[in-house]
Amino acid sequence: MASTSRTRTGRGRGRGRGSGSSSLPPPPSTLPLIIEEFFIVVYEDPLVKKELPKKFADYLDGQEPAKVYLRAADCGPRLWTVEVLFDGQGRMYLDKGWEKFAIAHGVDFGCYVHFKYEGDDVLTVKVFDGTMSHEVAPEEGMMRTAASFPSERNQGLSNQEEPRSTLKVDGGGM
Repeated sequence: MASTSRTRTGRGRGRGRGSGSSSLPPPPSTLPLIIEEFFIVVYEDPLVKKELPKKFADYLDGQEPAKVYLRAADCGPRLWTVEVLFDGQGRMYLDKGWEKFAIAHGVDFGCYVHFKYEGDDVLTVKVFDGTMSHEVAPEEGMMRTAASFPSERNQGLSNQEEPRSTLKVDGGGM
């Protein structure tokens, strides 16, 4: 009985692909960078414009929107229109419209705000307090007014600019 060799040359494990093909993905440096989710931490006044991460601004490079639409996660389909500023140095800010969104959704000092980019200039937002807890509004339309917002910066806001219904916030435990 003749001995047969099991060693094959040329084709390796990737049978039928021919020369030049590889089953390996391209090196990471050649893959497009997709920034889909990110956090910002509110260290300053929660009602003034907020800077978004530079990597997200870089991701939108060449397609900078004039505005984005914020959707509060777990709070229905309502979209909040927020104007966007780019400073010419690669930084992106949420500007006009952010204040109303922040008041309605309880963004305050020490909050962690999670953003998920959905495409078409839509960002889904979740607000976590300083203990990393996420509170969900009981019903769509039940939002805080400027008067019920804990920050002292609201003293000059008009209640006419905000929804009339308020969300009663219970500070007690579960």
